[in-house]
Amino acid sequence: MATEWRAAYLNLDLGEISERAERAVSMLERCVLCGRRCGVDRLHGRKGVCKLGRRARVCSHAPHFGEEQPLVGHSGSGTIFFSFCNLNCLFCQNREISQTGEGVDVSVQQLASMMLSLQDRGCHNINLVSPSHQIAQILEALVPAVELGLRLPLVFNTGGYDSLEAVYLLNGVVDIYLPDMKFADSGVARFWLKVDDYAEINQAAVSEMYRQVGNLQLDSRGVAFHGLLIRHLILPQNLAGSETIISFVAERLSPQTWINLMGQYHPCHLAHLHPPLDRRPSRSELLRVRQTAAEAGLQNVIY
Repeated sequence: MATEWRAAYLNLDLGEISERAERAVSMLERCVLCGRRCGVDRLHGRKGVCKLGRRARVCSHAPHFGEEQPLVGHSGSGTIFFSFCNLNCLFCQNREISQTGEGVDVSVQQLASMMLSLQDRGCHNINLVSPSHQIAQILEALVPAVELGLRLPLVFNTGGYDSLEAVYLLNGVVDIYLPDMKFADSGVARFWLKVDDYAEINQAAVSEMYRQVGNLQLDSRGVAFHGLLIRHLILPQNLAGSETIISFVAERLSPQTWINLMGQYHPCHLAHLHPPLDRRPSRSELLRVRQTAAEAGLQNVIY
């Protein structure tokens, strides 16, 4: 285990961070900041498929203890829950935030203050939840936050439908990528997520994230400070293609890749109307996925 860390963005000068923010803001004019690439002029007030325009929107910010243990540590993960989402999952477990946009619009300075307040409360990291459609605003807020002393690693906690243009902008800025890998097959995902190319976009983004940060690294306390941690929600009837995702991780990334094979799925939002997601996965379905991970040689699996 490593014992020392320095947040990635502290290795950049403020001019570089500002330049990244300006590039991201310019991309809002024909928005390509997530996998949808909807091309809407968010810069001048129109709203994209994500239902947001120029300003950031936040539901809440607070220390959170329900994340993976390497992120939570002893003092919690400093989560900022962004409102709305660039996906439209029929089984979303946070629909009030992601679908109806519960929250308030915030300025750049307010978002920076949230980051600093979480640091002041002793959190181990700044955990940006559902950030894909608000990358420009996050980068803008990072500038004053760093000027005022922000030093915690950034966690990019995403549904995994991110454009490569956006992920490139985050190179050397984000310390920990925390993407979902929801579905292995875009044809299957189309109905459930309402996007046509989830698997291809997801795998390309996760591959680039891994190239940037590599395997998850922990400090002497067991707290993560750099690297990739993948989340995969096991669905009934192998709907998500768990075996294929496991093979992708083991063969295209590394057997040392950290992955959370989550077994807590339960019907939410509209899932109760659409079998097989109207039920929880069975014990045998969960065990089958876990056995697949073991056979694939994955060495850092969270259950």
